[in-house]
Amino acid sequence: MARAEPPAWYVISLRPQGGHGPMRRAAARHGAGVIPLSPWRLQRCDDAGARAALEAALVAPKVVFTSPEAVRAAAALQGLRARPGQHWLAVGAGTSRALARAGVDDVQVPHRMDSEGLLAMPALQSQALSGQSVGLVTAPDGRGLLAEALRGRGADVLRADVYRRLPLALSSAALARLRALKAPAWMALSSGGALQQVLASLPADLRARVLALPAAAASERLQGFAQAAGVARVVVAEGPAARQLVDAMVAASTSESTAGL
Repeated sequence: MARAEPPAWYVISLRPQGGHGPMRRAAARHGAGVIPLSPWRLQRCDDAGARAALEAALVAPKVVFTSPEAVRAAAALQGLRARPGQHWLAVGAGTSRALARAGVDDVQVPHRMDSEGLLAMPALQSQALSGQSVGLVTAPDGRGLLAEALRGRGADVLRADVYRRLPLALSSAALARLRALKAPAWMALSSGGALQQVLASLPADLRARVLALPAAAASERLQGFAQAAGVARVVVAEGPAARQLVDAMVAASTSESTAGL
């Protein structure tokens, strides 16, 4: 049996442990492989404090979910049911699909699937928020920009942290693959915290190598964060989905090839 050809290029994925599937599929569409550098794993909260916070968040006039895992963790704590007159909002299509599977179909999703996109939605503008409560279902340290901005617009933010990120040592197999890598590679950035954690955990030689890689970031805010951290070149994708990040890498690479003709 003939051996399969190795990928022509690679995507360095910083998604949580077990969360690289969408990135692998998006990369494979363009002949790329994935090297996973998971900085943490996700653990659901199951304690009295989390349950009480979630119960309060879910009765707010507006309820915001920041990730599919936030939906799954919340649904495991208690059933999800929209009340008459409530607005339920999801950060992106994946989160909206998770809510639909949990039994909530009437969900608003921004065109740009990130914190900036959510904050641009009519239901979260100052005139619609002043004096109102907003339930924010998320994880500790997650979507800090969103909570701060909502408070700045006059909302009483009822935060429910339903899962947490537990730091992981970077996989020795992944580090070996990265050290031996000869093919071109891009880094996919959808979380400033993930980038910060990975850079802090990498050996010095690999840290320099990763910073020298081009990267696709989910937003202009994340682009600025990555550049401040020392990433040499960062392009901005249409959003944080794996497909959007990989498409931005391909578009930038194609533009460079065309310019060099």
